[in-house]
Formats: sequence, structure tokens, C-alpha cells
Amino acid sequence: MAAHFFTLSIITLSLFVVASSGELESELVADLLTLQSESKSGVIHLDDRTVSKFLTSPRTPRPYSFLIFFDAANFHDKPELRLRELRREFEIVASSFITNHNSSNTKLFFGDIEFRESQSSFQLFGVNSLPHVRLVGPTGKSLKDDSDVMDQGDFSRLAESMAEFVESRTKLTVGPIHRPPVLSKMQLGLITALLLLCLPLVAKRIFAGKTLLHDPKIWLSGAVFVYFFSVSGAMHNIIRKMPMFLVDRNDPNKLVFFYQGSGMQLGAEGFAVGFLYTVVGLLLAVVTHVLVYVKDATAKRLAMLFTLLVSFWAVKKVILLDNWKTGYGIHGFWPSSWN
Repeated sequence: MAAHFFTLSIITLSLFVVASSGELESELVADLLTLQSESKSGVIHLDDRTVSKFLTSPRTPRPYSFLIFFDAANFHDKPELRLRELRREFEIVASSFITNHNSSNTKLFFGDIEFRESQSSFQLFGVNSLPHVRLVGPTGKSLKDDSDVMDQGDFSRLAESMAEFVESRTKLTVGPIHRPPVLSKMQLGLITALLLLCLPLVAKRIFAGKTLLHDPKIWLSGAVFVYFFSVSGAMHNIIRKMPMFLVDRNDPNKLVFFYQGSGMQLGAEGFAVGFLYTVVGLLLAVVTHVLVYVKDATAKRLAMLFTLLVSFWAVKKVILLDNWKTGYGIHGFWPSSWN
């Protein structure tokens, strides 16, 4: 009789513990949903207290995962870290996930931790560099060892990379990324009204042939700009969000404009090479379109010599920079009869 009573007591106690645990988990999820709804982007601001409440104190497995963006407001002015931009992209991922799941998904929450407010949490996660994004799964006991860190090389595609990181580490689908429109409806309306007001005046100048589009100098400047834009890697800088320069890790007071290595190109080095290419192109254009009208033979020879020397110097600089950056060498080949 006593054995049956003891067994029944154990079962009752176990059911009570399970029920209490389930009720606690429901309360945590409800609190997270409330905090999520109070945030404009759906990103929950965490501090040392809420990290303890939602991540370290609850028993595993927790009923949710947490994607956390680690931020430092005092580093927002450092362009090489891109914290402001990455923070906006993180908010876009959070709002897109919530929108795509109709605010009903309780398996994944998005949070951010600020360094000055929560230095203990930074130490708890072992964060010692920024930018830093980390996913804490339901079964993670140690926030440092049992969580997944997003590789810094994956930040190039911004929100899309973060969404892929979530989908690769969890069984959840983020869905399409919803970016805010570049212009609001009011701004579009004002621009349309302004265009309609200016349309008669623009049409009058077009028919009279007195617009900038009728000026050959504008077309010449545009052609030079397109050429420079093409050879300087400007499109690469825009797509990859490349900084113009970096801060030297060994000397914070020193700036790095040329990065040695074929895996990365800074904006400054692209513009430098593009400038050298543009100089050669302009000299070639002068020789073929202007110098042919010069009647003085001496002036022609001097101009040609100057063009050859400058072009040789510019191309040599490009070759030396390419060799320093990638390690590949370019060798000249003389005619066999000269050997």
C-alpha cells in the first residue's frame, strides 16, 4: 500500500512540475510577444536582466530561438564597421519574418544588445569584435559555446545573408525580404506635381534646342564619367558596399587605402587605378582627335613623346599594383631575333 502511495505521489509531483514548466514557458513566450509588439521593427531590446530572464534562467529546451545583433552606439561613427547599416538590415529581416508569419510565429525572436548597457552579456557570449550576429537555439545551455555565430564575410549581402543564416541553422523559413520604399507616397506625389508644372517649360526649351542635352561638352563629360565609372570598379563598390578605406589594426591612427590580397578591393584603390586608366584614355583621345589638327611638327612630336611617357608610367603603376596585390606577374616578350 505504501509503495503504491509513493508511486502515485511521484507521478503527481512530476505532472505538477511539467505543468508548472509549461506554464512558465507560456509566460515567457507571452512576454516576448508583448515586447515584440511594442517594438516598431519587432526587434526586442535586451539587457543583462532580460538575457537572464529569457536565455540563461529558463530550462532547456526553450520553446524558442533567439537571433541577436550585438551593437555599440559609440562605434556607429566608424564606417568600416557599418553598424548602422547592418542594424537597419537586421531590423528589415525581423520585420519581414514577422510579416511573413502574420505575427503568430513563436519559434524565433529577434533581439539586440548594446555594449555600454550590457557589458556582462557581451562577456557571457564571448563577443570581442563587431559586427556580430549570433543565433541561440532552444537547446543551447552555454551562450558562448552552444550558439551559432554568423561569419563576418557573410554580411556582404546584408538582410538576405542574415535570412539565409537563420534558415540554414533552423528549420524555419524567413520568407521574402520586405524593404521599405525609397520614396513615400507623399514624396512621389510632390515629385509628380513638380514634373507636371515643369513640363511646359522643359518642352519649350527642347524644341528650341537650348537644353543641356544639346551641349556637346555635356556629352563629352558624361562619356568620360562613364569610362571612369566602368574602369574604377565603382559598380563593385556599390554592390558589395565596400568602404573607401580601412583603419590599420596595428595602428588605429593610420588608414589603409590599398588592401593586399585578391579577395578584397577597397574603394580608394579602385578609384586610383580608374584615374590612371582615364588619364591614358584621355591622352589617347587627344592624340587621335586633337593632335591631328596641329600643323607644327615639333609640337606634335613633343605631345606624342609626353603621351607615351605618361601612358607608360600609368600602365607600369597599374601592373606593379596588380603584382603587389595578387602576386601575379606580367612579363614582356621580345622578338626572338632580338635575343
